[in-house]
Formats: sequence, C-alpha cells, structure tokens
Amino acid sequence: MVELIKKLQEEIAVLENEFRIELPREILKARAHGDLSENAEYHAAKERQAFVNARLGQLHARLRDISMIDMSKIPHDRVGLGSIVIVLDVDKDEKVRYKLVTSEDVDVANGLISTVSPIGRGLLGKQVGDSVRITIPGGVREMEIIEVTTIHQAAAAVLDENK
Repeated sequence: MVELIKKLQEEIAVLENEFRIELPREILKARAHGDLSENAEYHAAKERQAFVNARLGQLHARLRDISMIDMSKIPHDRVGLGSIVIVLDVDKDEKVRYKLVTSEDVDVANGLISTVSPIGRGLLGKQVGDSVRITIPGGVREMEIIEVTTIHQAAAAVLDENK
C-alpha cells in the first residue's frame, strides 16, 4: 500500500511540474509565433495541458480513495486486500500463488491480481481449507485454498525482520 501511495505521489509531482512550469512556457513560446488559429505548437501544448490536468484529477482522486482504506477492516484471518494466497487449481492439479492488489498494481504474469477481478472476488473472505468455484471468461475453475498470508501477517513479518 505504501509503495502504491509513493508511486502515485511521484507521478503527481512530475505532472504538476509539467502542468505548472513546462506547459505554460511552451504555450507562451507558441503564442509568440503569431496567429493561434493555425498554430500547431500552441494547439498541441493546450491539448497536452488538458490531458495532464485530467490525469492529475484522476491521480488525486485515486490517492484520496486509497487513503480512505481502513486497514482495520481488512481481515486478519481471511483473504483480503494485500493477501498472498496459494491455491490448488483442482482441474489442473497445480498450485498457483496470487497476491490481491489494487487495480494499479495488477501484473497477472507475476500473480498480482485485482480484488475486483473474477478470481480476486472469488477469493475474498475465504480461508484455508475453503473450496471455491470461480467463473472466469474461459469457464469455471475450482480452487482449494491451501495457504493465506494476510497483509497484517506480512507487515508483522517485515517488522520482525527489521528488529
């Protein structure tokens, strides 16, 4: 969670610099070329300014949403945001590791799935020993939960390592 907040803050800083310093300079320089109706540099800079402004709005909204996540509401003994889950895919008879993350951190190839994805939704609230049937675009998958490490357990482990 901390990494995501830092990543969002870094992108905001870069875009705010562009929005407040670089783009106004480009617009002033383009205006100096005269007729604005046929000035491609001016129109490109204004278009970029509108895009950057919209993206900043999205990032600030996402940062607000993330800061509203109440860690006390994430379960300590069941699958929730930040949990690492090892499941047995019953159909394929293989173990698969997933980590439930926010939509910004999704990387399916590395097992990072969103809590709003079909598999993520299917695993939320489950605990070791539970079996789930999850409908995915390719059909239905049956999984048995073998191991769960919650975000709280992972944070405690990191604190123990740092002692």
